[in-house]
Amino acid sequence: MDNLIKAHSTVMDKYDPEKRVAMIVDEWGTWCNVEPGTNPGFLFQQNTVRDALVAGINLNIFNSHCDRVQMANIAQMVNVLQAIILTEGEKMVLTPTYHVFDMYKEHMDNKLLQSGFKGSEPRYCFGEDSVPAVSMSASMSEESGQIFITICNLDPNSSQNVEIEIRGAAGLLSEAEGTVLTGGSMNDHNTFDRPDAVTPKAMSRMPVKDNVLKVTLPPMSVSAIKVR
Repeated sequence: MDNLIKAHSTVMDKYDPEKRVAMIVDEWGTWCNVEPGTNPGFLFQQNTVRDALVAGINLNIFNSHCDRVQMANIAQMVNVLQAIILTEGEKMVLTPTYHVFDMYKEHMDNKLLQSGFKGSEPRYCFGEDSVPAVSMSASMSEESGQIFITICNLDPNSSQNVEIEIRGAAGLLSEAEGTVLTGGSMNDHNTFDRPDAVTPKAMSRMPVKDNVLKVTLPPMSVSAIKVR
């Protein structure tokens, strides 16, 4: 997704350097095999910790390109593909993807903060494939000055110890609180019988010293952190 947006932005920047025209990311999300016993044409698939990571990574990417990306639509909302809600008759369950959307809502109306890695970027390797192990986006409320950070650890096997240096803050930051979404395996999911199997939990206390936040990201996790 990041490569697609960068490539399209390069073309748009050439003909629209003032960025008067917005980029719309139409349908995004995972497309997996349908659940056994369901109508193949309905595209009903389960929603897991893996989908939560896909949602978190993509939302971080969209945030990072908010100067050009003005709309991005997940496919779909209810019962189809990477749905945020699953239903069966009168029963309803919120998926891990739903919880990621709820965790990320603090970014709305904030100002994007530039973020990046100092030194080598951590990677997750599987066979010959390699992807960045950590995905991150940060923003600030211009009204309250609160900084909001969303960060994903893609590695399903190892935690990541991260130090986040917050530069340019007005005064010293003193406290941070957050929530984290993870599971025992990438395939963990919510069901109508166990609707809260994968839900956000409060993070342990995170020290902020000299505007440096130290946080441990569990394996296969999505975290949302408020820094004041």
